[in-house]
Amino acid sequence: MKRLSIPAPMRRYLPILEWGGEYNRDTFSNDLVAAVIVMIMLIPQSLAYALLAGLPPEMGLYASILPLMAYALFGTSRALAVGPVAVVSLMTAAVIGSMVLPGSAEYAAAAIVLAFMSGLILLVMGLFRLGFLANFLSHPVISGFMTAAIVLIGTSQAKHLFGISAHGHELITLVKTLALNIGKTNLITLAIGLSAIGFLYWARKGMKPTLQAAGVGPKLAGILAKTGPVIVVASTTFVTWAFGLADHGVAIVGRLPSGLPPFTIPGFDPEIWGNLFVAALLISIIGFVESVSVAQTLAARKRQRIIPDQELVGLGAANIAAAISGGFPVTGGLSRSVVNYDSGAQTPAAGAMTAIGILFAAMYLTPLLFFLPKATLAAIIVVAVLSLLDFSMLRKTWAYSKPDFIAVVVTIAVTLGFGVKIGVTAGVLLSIALHLYKTSRPHIAEVGRVPGTEHFRNVLRHRVETTPTILTIRIDESLYFANARYLEDYILARVVGDDALRHVVLMCSAVNEIDMSALESFETIMHRLEVLGIKLHMSEVKGPVTDRLKRTDFLRSLTGQVFLSQYQAIEALEAD
Repeated sequence: MKRLSIPAPMRRYLPILEWGGEYNRDTFSNDLVAAVIVMIMLIPQSLAYALLAGLPPEMGLYASILPLMAYALFGTSRALAVGPVAVVSLMTAAVIGSMVLPGSAEYAAAAIVLAFMSGLILLVMGLFRLGFLANFLSHPVISGFMTAAIVLIGTSQAKHLFGISAHGHELITLVKTLALNIGKTNLITLAIGLSAIGFLYWARKGMKPTLQAAGVGPKLAGILAKTGPVIVVASTTFVTWAFGLADHGVAIVGRLPSGLPPFTIPGFDPEIWGNLFVAALLISIIGFVESVSVAQTLAARKRQRIIPDQELVGLGAANIAAAISGGFPVTGGLSRSVVNYDSGAQTPAAGAMTAIGILFAAMYLTPLLFFLPKATLAAIIVVAVLSLLDFSMLRKTWAYSKPDFIAVVVTIAVTLGFGVKIGVTAGVLLSIALHLYKTSRPHIAEVGRVPGTEHFRNVLRHRVETTPTILTIRIDESLYFANARYLEDYILARVVGDDALRHVVLMCSAVNEIDMSALESFETIMHRLEVLGIKLHMSEVKGPVTDRLKRTDFLRSLTGQVFLSQYQAIEALEAD
């Protein structure tokens, strides 16, 4: 049977048309198994992350239905599991909590607007191929921010584990309010929380070996080991109901509405949009960077590829879907994506199947969660995020790059001290500042010829041959307005007092671009050298750079020549 020809633009914006045509029974069965396993994880996590965001628990379920279906239509990753995640939930709470009273209808409405704005930003970035903007957030800064965010998340959940009140979106305020109320700890709540944490940690490491020792097959044992959160939710809910612990001060979830997710229309108050815009932009970028990182890692294992700009569209569609179905901002989650991949997910259809399972839970299972302790949800959050805590970046950056180490430390300190919004903003600004600083002082080396070869190396690192009348400078950076003057000062300082010098050759093998400011600096260098009786030459200039230089008068007025290779330059100038 002849397959229909699908236009390329449709395949780009609707990846489902690409993989859907190859879908078969085996793929369906693999996706179904993965969907069931991820659903088991996602139901308790979605409730927990809604609690972290300061929202009603049912909004976590709503954010795990339509967004997953939207991503299945528009996303390119075949393993990425989209939904509520800890860091984005924390950012949501931090941003909206500073504007609106938590627990109010306005708070939930602001979360919906935030999801809608985040979706629009991601969608626009994807349609206009602006994914490169995420590159302004360096990996050390992201690592520092994630580390600080995990510390804040863990600390913020202590109030639910101890059964006390606390507030604040930065570490000092959180710790201070926790310390003031620690004497009011509800010991039953603490026992529930600590028991849940202990069981969840054991489930992660010890349940599978225990089941295998009992004779359960490896595959089934692996699946059952993922049910830890569901087991702890069911058991603590039953105990709380059976012994009437809610009457002894144990905070419970309470009544959750049953039924389909509501159709919601985001508000369009200009003041709220203005207040949320920066936060929506930061949430979009953080979520995109983390999602793409996970998606690319998993895709590489199967020699597949993702399209980052289309991932922006997929994540944008998911957030808009969250906004119109009573949810809050979502993105790709690391732990669920890894489980989705390991469970055999073949296509994004696994996410859509997961959404169907969550829909069933939202319609029929919510009454069973009335007595679910909030301490249990806090335990799920703590175990999920602390497993991601990694301070190794501090050691690595200290050994490899002190500026990157400073970036990590500053981002951690600012995030802990002033909250996630200011922390990630400081991280972005610091990333840009460090980039400008590094590139404003490019590595420049004086080079000579390695004896008996046509290779040229740094005179400070290798035994090389040089000619007194020729100075060869290798520039190891593209040249633009921020570093053009540095090159100018370096060359002029080097040639002053060297009376034997007659030629300066700029070896441009590493120069990918020369902007207008750098071109003017070249002209200044050339004229000043000419006054000293020195000619300026260039070698190994890349084709695109040469093409741009030909559009100006620079090459025509150049006092020297442009050589194809540095060896050719030395041969010609030594014979001069």
